[in-house]
Parts: sequence; structure tokens; C-alpha cells
Amino acid sequence: MSIEFPKIEKYIIASDVGGDRDGIGVEVYTGKDMVLEVFRDDSKKTREVTLYKKDLDLELIEQTIALFKKEIPWDFQD
Repeated sequence: MSIEFPKIEKYIIASDVGGDRDGIGVEVYTGKDMVLEVFRDDSKKTREVTLYKKDLDLELIEQTIALFKKEIPWDFQD
């Protein structure tokens, strides 16, 4: 948990290459469970939010998007 993103207990910057995706993102965890991911897919040229738990706090989602924008380069990689 940080002062800038107090709703985020734990996060990991993770890349995913191969399979259906090719890019990098931020995974947010509550305890051991991943609850939310924001991912930049370079092969599809998209940025996506995936919710792994229902009824997430809006502030958590907003802070995760802000963290993604801070930590992950915006430009797609070739």
C-alpha cells in the first residue's frame, strides 16, 4: 500500500508474451487473489481492464489505472 495509491494492497508489473497476448500490465492483488488487471497488448494495439472479482471499489479501479499510466509506457512496442 502506498500513499499515492492507498486502495492498492499489492501489485505486480508483469509481461505476457506468447499465446493470445503480447505486452505488459499491472496486476492488483487482495491477499493472494488477483482482483484486477490493466494490460497493454502490443500485438492488438489495445489497453484493456480485466476484473477478476465482482463489485470492486471504484477508487481501486481508478487508482489502478493511474498506476498503470505511471508505470507502463503508453506507446505500443513493435
